[in-house]
Amino acid sequence: SQQHPRMIKVPTSPSAHTNPYSLFPAAGVSSPPMSSRVPPSPPSPMESLILRLHDISAVKFGTFALKSGITSPIYIDLRLIVSYPSLLSHISQTLTSSLKSSSVPFDVVCGVPYTALPIATAVSVKEDVPMLMRRKEVKSYGTGKVIEGVVEKGKRCLVVEDLVTSGASVIETVAPLRECGLVVTDAVVLIDREQGGRENLLENGIKLHSLVKLSEMIGVLRRFGKVDEATEKMVLKFLEENKKVVVPKVEGSRKVKMGYRERAALAKNETGRRLYEVMLQKESNLCLAADVGTAAELLDVADKVGHEICMLKTHVDILPDFTPDFGSKLRKIAEKHNFLIFEDRKFADIGNTVTMQYEGGIFRILEWADIVNAHIISGPGIVDGLKLKGLPRGRGLLLLAEMSSAGNLATGDYTAATLKIAQDHSDFVIGFISVNPASWQGGPGNPAFIHATPGVQMVKGGDALGQQYNTPYSVIFDRGSDIIIVGRGIIKAENLAEAARQYRIEGWNSYLSKCS
Repeated sequence: SQQHPRMIKVPTSPSAHTNPYSLFPAAGVSSPPMSSRVPPSPPSPMESLILRLHDISAVKFGTFALKSGITSPIYIDLRLIVSYPSLLSHISQTLTSSLKSSSVPFDVVCGVPYTALPIATAVSVKEDVPMLMRRKEVKSYGTGKVIEGVVEKGKRCLVVEDLVTSGASVIETVAPLRECGLVVTDAVVLIDREQGGRENLLENGIKLHSLVKLSEMIGVLRRFGKVDEATEKMVLKFLEENKKVVVPKVEGSRKVKMGYRERAALAKNETGRRLYEVMLQKESNLCLAADVGTAAELLDVADKVGHEICMLKTHVDILPDFTPDFGSKLRKIAEKHNFLIFEDRKFADIGNTVTMQYEGGIFRILEWADIVNAHIISGPGIVDGLKLKGLPRGRGLLLLAEMSSAGNLATGDYTAATLKIAQDHSDFVIGFISVNPASWQGGPGNPAFIHATPGVQMVKGGDALGQQYNTPYSVIFDRGSDIIIVGRGIIKAENLAEAARQYRIEGWNSYLSKCS
């Protein structure tokens, strides 16, 4: 892809190449004045590598739109090296020999995704050193880890990158590595584009070791006749005008969170605020998914565990013995034990239809459910329809941003669109059904929003129908959710009340750990 190339820079003077951190202080790539540029014979190992990169069109000249919005005359595309095994091997061998000569200590390597992964893999294999991988997108299924591989706390991890501009990608990789207990003080890069990356990394406690600076590369290409003087001047002018790229603030995936009390004050919706208050009063972020066979059983379960939960989730349309007075009976139990009722209706139709489904029919959900939920597959009109009836009654809406079943389609752009609709309707939308809000690009949204995650059990796993389970600690602490939704872990227990108490304690302690 050529959509988001990275920016590059060289020093003011193309002949100023003093680099105390260079892994090749005597590599023979310094640039003499243009008039005296005579191609050396034969080229040094580093010059050979640079010329090879040019030969495979990894160094591109033209007009490229950068991610920052700047139009650049140069683009370095090192993704191509995966198609040239001998070149990849050359790069890895050069890296490993340089690391040995510079005495950089490390026990394990981790490549910055994605271009540096094959380089890190080659280094790992050649040196017989363990490797870790950082996920850019944390999966909602499986282990849900950010760092893959065997992590041993206290080990020294060397970060491997292809190019460095601002250093942001390296910092994003270092953060979760350090959170896992690894010591990260060094990063090695093939090309330093001299745009402030070295300084930004030092500010974050990371020393950058580069094989070559971009200014040195341009000098080599000019001396060997690969670029003409006009192209060189055009590139140098661009580089001179774009010396510094500011690195965005990168925080770890586990940030100190605002507490429920502070977030309650931000809630615009009455039900959303009340849910936070109930959670605080009862020290419970436990929602029971009461998926039982009859209305009578549901009412019995609600009364037995009501004192442990902040919310009860129902599927009223599966109850064969439903009667019109079911709602009033359930509300009395909810008032007795101080919990909210969440009807997991998953509305998905157009606005006019969901309005009638919400208010009418045999279930009359609006009369007894504090909270309902909806897919946004039909667009924002579904929120408008539900809000038309729900907001005047002080009700709240959760949007399905993610799902806990394997292979579901509520990911990526769908999740982002759900967040946008929620932000536009924050007077009625109180939050989301989500799986891993900590992994959302741009974060989980307004801190007033509540995240509730289904598929929670004391041990990770799954069932035969694709449901994926995660522990309370994983859901609250690692994935950034607020409420654990537990079904079979309580419903199938021999002692429902005791099982609910254990989940409540585990969920609440995970919340306290997240806020500490």
